[in-house]
Parts: sequence; structure tokens; C-alpha cells
Amino acid sequence: MKQLKAKIIGNKRIAPDFYKMRLASAYLAKNSKPGQFVEIECSKGGEIFLRRPLGVHRILNDGIEVLYEVVGPGTKSLSAKTAGEYIDIIGPLGNGFFVQRTAYSAQRTAALVAGGVGVAPLVALAETLVNSSKLIVHSKRRKLYVLIGACKKGHVLCVNDLKKLGAEVVVYTEDGSLGKKGLITQGLTSLLSTINYELSTIYACGPYPMLKAISHIADSSGISCQVSMEERMACGVGVCLGCPVKAKSGGYKMVCKDGPVFDSKEIAW
Repeated sequence: MKQLKAKIIGNKRIAPDFYKMRLASAYLAKNSKPGQFVEIECSKGGEIFLRRPLGVHRILNDGIEVLYEVVGPGTKSLSAKTAGEYIDIIGPLGNGFFVQRTAYSAQRTAALVAGGVGVAPLVALAETLVNSSKLIVHSKRRKLYVLIGACKKGHVLCVNDLKKLGAEVVVYTEDGSLGKKGLITQGLTSLLSTINYELSTIYACGPYPMLKAISHIADSSGISCQVSMEERMACGVGVCLGCPVKAKSGGYKMVCKDGPVFDSKEIAW
């Protein structure tokens, strides 16, 4: 982790209120892992005091991408920035997804479950899984399932990016405007009842109620589950104590420092 200035290569609107920002930084490219995040300074001069924590969306040869939703003055300020500008960043921060090299065999695969903008860090994870030997057995690539849930069509992101990786993508929207109508948890239950081989791991990112439900599904099915938790992380290093989550072992863990990725069994849901 370090503080640095990164050059903005692009800042593109990809859907109503959603943007992808590409940042040039050899340091971030080399040191970032799927599931980690960066703290970005939104404006100079104290207009917006707190940095905004944004998950690492993609890890590139020369930098990273972040995907964010415009929800307030901080992210609105970020959306106005253009290529060529420099932005102050602290990162990479937190603990990312743990991918066990021996976790996949000829009969095992993985499922990525995203709620809304929770799909952001799962793209980097999918690229890591697919581009490594972890999903390849006897020269055959294991199937990677991705379930994306959102309230409506305009909030469904990254479907084509994930399909290009060879993932089987299924979309659920609450209003039925795209894909199947229903909740993403229904989709996971359906997947578990229909696949012909065992899931090794479920990786999930999204709102707390979704993660809680997925954790219970994984636990009852005997499947390993990692969750990336969404909290307001003001400092990013555990000092401000503003992002606590209750731990099953007792006490609290800080999402920014101890997470944002946890084994789902660590959390006292």
C-alpha cells in the first residue's frame, strides 16, 4: 500500500449513473489482487473531505480499472474527471479473494454471485480464475458460473465482459426487465439443484441481506463461500472504526482492514 498519483486514461459512462475509470499505475498493476480496493481523492481544496473507497474492477498490465456508481457529491465529482488528469490514490487496501490452487478438479467449478454494482470486483476475480490453470484440467477449461442480480435492467453491468471470458452468465432482475424475474438467491438455489458436478467455491459481492442469504445457502450445501462486504470505509486502514462487522468468534472485525473479503463462516449473520 502507498499513496500515489495515477493518470486517468479514461473515464467512460457505461450505463445510467455508472462509470468505468482506467488508471495508469505500474505499482497498482503489480500489487493489486481481486477483492482489494483503493481510496480515491475526489476533489482538491477540502470541498469533499473524505476519499471514496472503490473496488479494483480489473487488473491490467499498466494499471487498474475501477467501476463506480454516481450516488453523491464525491462520485459525481469523479464522473466529471477526464483523461489526462492525475488523481490521488491510496492503495491497494484490504484483503482480497483467496483462491486455492488445488481447489479445482475435473468435477469441481466455481460460482460468482453479484448484486448490483457488487459485480465490480468479481470481474477481476473471473479474469484471474480463467486466465490461470485453476479452472483448467487435462487441457479443458472448467465451467465458471456467474449470477448477476439487480433491481432493473439499467443496473445490470458487465454481462458481455464476463461472457467473453467464457463464463456462463445468468441475469436476474427484480422487475423482470432483463433476464429472469426474481432474486439472485433464487438463482443460486436453482443452480445448485441443476448442475451435474459439485461447486468448489461461491464468491459473492453485494448488499448485506444478499450475502447473508447466500452464506446460509452455502453453509447448508456444504460449499465454501467467500463474501466481499460493502460498508462505508472512510479511512481504509481500520483507524476510524467506521466499518465494523460482528464476528462469529466474538467482537468485531473492520471491513476495510480485515476484509473486505471474508470466509462467510467468520461473520455472525
